[in-house]
Amino acid sequence: MATSAEIGSLATTLDELTRRVSALAEAAEAAEDESATELFGVERSLAGALRRLRRLAEPQ
Repeated sequence: MATSAEIGSLATTLDELTRRVSALAEAAEAAEDESATELFGVERSLAGALRRLRRLAEPQ
């Protein structure tokens, strides 16, 4: 079973990854690159996963 600390660490890593994907999506959108749509979709999925991890890390 995963510990709260381990889940918190994963959430931190996922938060950083989400920020990086977001930056790529925004840059792609500014450049009118069609990959922006897909990157924003990935960003939404990662943000959802991050919310779920953070809920798991909360004390019960």
